[in-house]
Amino acid sequence: MNHAQRLRQRIEDEIVSGELALGARLDENQLAERFGVSRTPIREALLQLAATGLIQTKPRRGAIVSAPEPHLLLAMFETMAEIEAACGRLAARRLVPEDAEALQAALAGCRAAILTDAESYYAENYVFHTVVYRASRNAFLAEQALSLHRRLAPYRRLQLRARQRLPQSLAEHEAIVAAIVAGDEAGAAEALRSHVIVQGDRFTDLVAGLRAPSAA
Repeated sequence: MNHAQRLRQRIEDEIVSGELALGARLDENQLAERFGVSRTPIREALLQLAATGLIQTKPRRGAIVSAPEPHLLLAMFETMAEIEAACGRLAARRLVPEDAEALQAALAGCRAAILTDAESYYAENYVFHTVVYRASRNAFLAEQALSLHRRLAPYRRLQLRARQRLPQSLAEHEAIVAAIVAGDEAGAAEALRSHVIVQGDRFTDLVAGLRAPSAA
C-alpha cells in the first residue's frame, strides 16, 4: 500500500464512521497540513475516493463528502454478487490442493479475527475473497472481481458493523468453503451470491449508515 492509498484509507475511515459528515468540504491544503504531507498524495487519495463515490468534486467547492445514489449502489452489489458467484462456481470445478489449503487458512484467519473487532475481521475477509478469486483459475475474472471488491470496500466494511453481521458472515464463509471443497458448483455460486448481495433490510441499513449524521 503506497502513501496515497494509506491516506485514502484514513479519510475513508472518517467518512464511513461519520466523523466526516455528508456535505463536508475536503480542502487539499488543510488535509496536507493535517497529515504532514504534500498536496500530491492528498490529491491522489481524493481521486481514489471519488472513484468509489464517497466524494464528489463540485465547481468552486472542491471535494465534498458524498455517497452514491441507492440505485447505483444496489447495481454495484448485484454485479459484485454475480462476479463472485462465477468465481465460486469455477473454484468448485477447478479446485487444486494448494487453493484448498489457502481457503482453509483464510477461513481460520476469519475465525480468529472475529474475536477482535470488525476492522480486523474485514482485513481477513479481504484475504478470504481474494483466495476465492484466485481459486477460480481465471485470471481475468479474478482481476475484475478484485477491482470491484476494492471499489465497494468502504460499503462492505460498513456492512460488517451491523449488529450480528460478523458471526453471520463467518457462517457464510464456512458454507462457501464447504461447497467449494465438495465440488458443488451450484452451491458455491449461490452461497457467494447470497453472501455478497444486499437486499431488503440489509440494503436499507447500509444506505441509512451512509447517510447518518456524525455523532455529537
